[in-house]
Parts: sequence; C-alpha cells; structure tokens
Amino acid sequence: MAASTMTTASRLATLSRHFACNEVSSSREEGGGGRGGGFLALDGCSSLEGQNFGGPGNLKVTDGRTGKSYELEISAGETIRATDLKQITAGADGVGLRTYDPGYLNTAVARSAVSYIDGDQGILRYRGYPIEELAEKSSFTEVSYLLMYGELPTRSELANWEAAIAQHSAVPEGLLKIISSLPQDAHPMGMLMTAICTLSSFHNDANPALNGQDLYKSAPIRNKQIVRILGKVPTIAAAVYLHMAGRSPVIPLSTLSYAENFLYMLDSMGDNKYTPNPRLARVMDVMFILHAEHEMNSSTTAARHLASSGVDVYTAVAAAVGALYGSLHGGANEAVLKMLSEIGSLDRIPAFIQGVKSRKRKMSGFGHRVYKSYDPRAKIIRKLAEEVFSIVGRDPLIEVAKELEKTALSDEYFVSRKLYPNLDFYSGLIYRALGFPTEYFPVLFAIPRMAGYLAHWKESLADPDTKIMRPQQWYTGEWLRSYSDIRDRTVPSNVENLQVPHSNAYRRRLAGGSATNQQ
Repeated sequence: MAASTMTTASRLATLSRHFACNEVSSSREEGGGGRGGGFLALDGCSSLEGQNFGGPGNLKVTDGRTGKSYELEISAGETIRATDLKQITAGADGVGLRTYDPGYLNTAVARSAVSYIDGDQGILRYRGYPIEELAEKSSFTEVSYLLMYGELPTRSELANWEAAIAQHSAVPEGLLKIISSLPQDAHPMGMLMTAICTLSSFHNDANPALNGQDLYKSAPIRNKQIVRILGKVPTIAAAVYLHMAGRSPVIPLSTLSYAENFLYMLDSMGDNKYTPNPRLARVMDVMFILHAEHEMNSSTTAARHLASSGVDVYTAVAAAVGALYGSLHGGANEAVLKMLSEIGSLDRIPAFIQGVKSRKRKMSGFGHRVYKSYDPRAKIIRKLAEEVFSIVGRDPLIEVAKELEKTALSDEYFVSRKLYPNLDFYSGLIYRALGFPTEYFPVLFAIPRMAGYLAHWKESLADPDTKIMRPQQWYTGEWLRSYSDIRDRTVPSNVENLQVPHSNAYRRRLAGGSATNQQ
C-alpha cells in the first residue's frame, strides 16, 4: 500500500475493533427489541481474531432491533461516512442512526494532508516531514510555506515568500489606536483576538460578505490574505506586549528574520540598530516551528468551522484564537508553571506524586488527547531549555521538572496509563526564562499557529466535501407542552433561580436615593 494511504494505529482506523466478539455475544443474550435497545452485530466476528486490520473494505452490521443487515463502506482512511448510518432505521418514524461523540473523540470532520499524528508511536509530521528534522534544519518561514503549499520552497521561492510577509508586516494606525484604548491589564489573548478580528474592517477587499462568496476562489486573493496575517500578527502581538508594559508600538524591520523581527519589536526600546541575540532568536524560531501546526485540534477546528460558513478569513482566525485562549488548550503551560512552583523542591515530589495517584492533585503537562507516548515536541523543547538557560540563567524549577518527569516515568501508575510529558511541560519554563509574563504564553502559541490555521483554511476552500458545519444533537428536553398564562404558572423546584451578583458600587447606589424617595 502506498505511504500516502497507510495509517499506523490510527485512532479513527479501527471501528471494527470495537465490535469485539464477546461484547456482541453479550448483547445478543441481553436481546432487546424496539428503538430503545438492541445491538449492531458484526458479521463473521469469529474470523476477525488475529487479522491484519487496515485499509479500505466493508463493515457488515446487523441491527438487533430489526434483524436487518447492512454493509457500510470503509474508506482508505479507515473511516465510515456518518451519513451511511442513516439507512439503519427502526420504528415508524424512519429516523436513522446517528453517532454520539462529545468532544469529537472518534470523528474525522475533514480529510487533510497538512499534518499527521500517530499518538501511539509519538510521531508528528508536517506534510510528511518529521518534526524533528524540521526543527533541526528548517526555519519557521520555510515551514509555513511547506504547510501552506505542500512542498519545501526553492531558494527563490523562499526569498519571495519572506519578502511578501515582511511587506505586509505593518498594521494600520487605527488598529494600534484600538489596542492602546484597551485596559493595560486586559488579557493579551483578548487584545490579540480583538485586533485580528478588527483587521477584517481594515481589509474590506477581502470580505466575501462585501465582494461575493466566490472571492476566495482567486489564488492571488487567498495568498494575499495569508501573507497579510502571517506578517501582521507578530506586529500585533508585539504591540499588545508593549501596551501591557505602558510602551508605544515599534515599527517592524524588514531586514530581520521572522523571529528576530518579533524580538526586535519587543526589546529595541527605540534603538533601530538593536539586534536580538541570534541564539535566542533561533530558539524562538524553533518554538514557532513546534507550535505551527497540530492537526485537527480545538482551535484549528474552530477556524475550519467558521470558514465553512463563508465568513472572511480574519474572523475565522480570530475565532481560532478565542479557542486557543482556553486553559485546556493554549493556556496549559501556565498550569504547569503553577504546579512546579507549588511543588517547589525535589524533596516534595514523592508526596505530590502520591497525591496525583490518589486523585487529590492534578499533574499538568502530562498526558494528551492524542499522544499515548512521549510527545516528540517535548523532547526538542527540553533541549531548547538548556540552550536558553545557558544565555539568560538557569531556572531552578527545571530541576523540579526533570525529577518529576523521571519519577513519573518510572512509576507503573503513569506508564500503564500512557501519561508522558507533552509540549506544555517544558515550554512554560522557556518562556518564563525569556522574561514573558505567564498570561502572554498563549500569544506566543498563537503567532506561529497562524500558519496551521491558514493552511487548513486554504485546504478547506479547495475540498469538494466542505459543507457548512452543522452538527446534530441528541435532544433530551421536554417533548411537547402547551403555553400557560403567566397568572397560572408556578416555579418548579428543579428550576435554577436567576441570581446576578451585584457590585459594592451598586449596593452603595441602592443605599442612597433621590430627594423624593427620601422624604
């Protein structure tokens, strides 16, 4: 089988594995007709044992409610089409089966060639290239080109690509005024999301709502939005950082690399001859590579979800930033720092580990929805941490982190549960050593992830299967009720009362009153 069609232990690949013979037999013994009970039995179940699963084929199922058998096509990607389940019906209403999958644990919402993850083997590849090779040999701008167009650029292509990004790195003065009008203590991700969404208003030429839904069918128009966003987001992120510090924004320099330019805007302090440390710039560049893309994660899915409605790309990307904002996604490394700080010293690690095993403490930075082995990015980041510490000084928490990792990986509790360090375990230590406040960490995640968002946006526009995303639901509410007059209503005991907390300022005003009320 060609490498492009092979899948290794894909978590979407093994639907047939879930129809184990003993489970089917148990279901048959339990019986149960009608829509509320029953089973789907896999034909020829006894012959499955020891077979080499994988690739296209057919899935034969029997509906225990009706006795009818169905044959569903399994694609080369080892998926079945959810709409094929609609043919499996029982009862007079004719409603077919649907899948119930909260959190999309086992649902493929799109076909994509952008990146590949094998969580069991600890593999991450961008367009087929191992992340380890790209982190060692490539640059972020080269990787972003790869993600966008599927191939590594030639020397001239890379030069043109970098020049186009640099050309579009300046942001409108009006946008900078909007950032400066926000509270300095506002969360930087909120400011970043606001600014990116505002770009839509400054680039009406790129809005399908104003120029027609076929706008993005033009390759030049698509490409212009891509280089605009890649160029402007670091400038916006730097302006947010400087606003938090009470400083004015800095104009980007086109003569510097992508990571160097970002550090220049943060640290030049008005000196246009300032040059960032090249080793630290390389560390930042590698961090950007590692964060650039990660398949169909929460924020990337949000970008594709909004794009499916035909909205402009700036709004779609702003929504992705909103998803990345969450503590379970882009804010996870902040939780790691908090955990390491609470542990504080090596002698407190055994008690912490015991607390995790007794479910009294939470181990942040360990485990991943996808990876069931060591996150390949975490291995690279651990080495980067030593490089950073050799320049700016050693963070004492790195020793706590290393010992915590060593202790956990030698404990059967964590190994048996396939809990290994992920990207967030060491990245927070690097960012802290570089002087970034913890609330700014997700911004450093968002800057490079623009490449992934835009690659998926571009891909979705060309995918003939792309439809507006509109999931179904499993309705559990009241079936049918008649309207009652407000005078006849009573408050059910299970209804939550409306409680809106009041500020002390409100209570102060309430304690006063007009002259008429006080007479």
